[in-house]
Amino acid sequence: MPKIELGNIRIDVEKKDIKNIHLSVYPPHGKVKIAAPERMEMDTIRVFAINKLKWIKKQQEVFKNQERETRREFVDRESHYFQGKRYLLTVIEQDAKPKVVVKHSEIELYIRPNTSTKKRKEIIDEWYREEMKKVIPTMLEKWEKKIGVKTNDFGVKIMRTKWGTCNIEAKRIWLNLELAKKPLDCLEYIVVHELIHLLERSHNAVFVKYMNEFMPKWRFHRDELNKLPFRHTDWKY
Repeated sequence: MPKIELGNIRIDVEKKDIKNIHLSVYPPHGKVKIAAPERMEMDTIRVFAINKLKWIKKQQEVFKNQERETRREFVDRESHYFQGKRYLLTVIEQDAKPKVVVKHSEIELYIRPNTSTKKRKEIIDEWYREEMKKVIPTMLEKWEKKIGVKTNDFGVKIMRTKWGTCNIEAKRIWLNLELAKKPLDCLEYIVVHELIHLLERSHNAVFVKYMNEFMPKWRFHRDELNKLPFRHTDWKY
């Protein structure tokens, strides 16, 4: 894979059958990758990278300072987060369909005997997904009216490098499953961010103007979200 080196920053370059150039900085260590159209010259890609150098360094600094969650084993008395609040996990074995119940300061995980750690994680993740799907439609209805846009669909999935994405042509937004753990105002901020991409594709001055207009405190929510712990995962690229 071709590489670009800018001082102590190494950038992997992958040429693909795409129309536009894309830059990503990956947690946890700030690895940088550019995906570029197959016919784009390396000199052009290098100039693009130089112009983005300040942003790259900023993202790497965020990842460097961000707290990490420890690996979760999904056992009794383990800490888990839901909508910004810390809960202790209680595991209850029973010969019935698995389920998750929130009670006061506890999350109860009902599972069949001998359920593996992997399966316990899948049950919790699916519960997180369904809980997000309960609150997102109301947020979409509220903000679509305010912003003057309309989505065709939304989805929730595990995303390694972004809190959300917007497919402008399909008018579909995707939201990171990890947002189920974060305060609801952080989820709402990401919903607004992705909806505004239906007005402006790029993160430029026009995009910022829209964010300031529709959500004046968006920077507070962004900073709050970026200070919260990362999910523990085995990062692969």
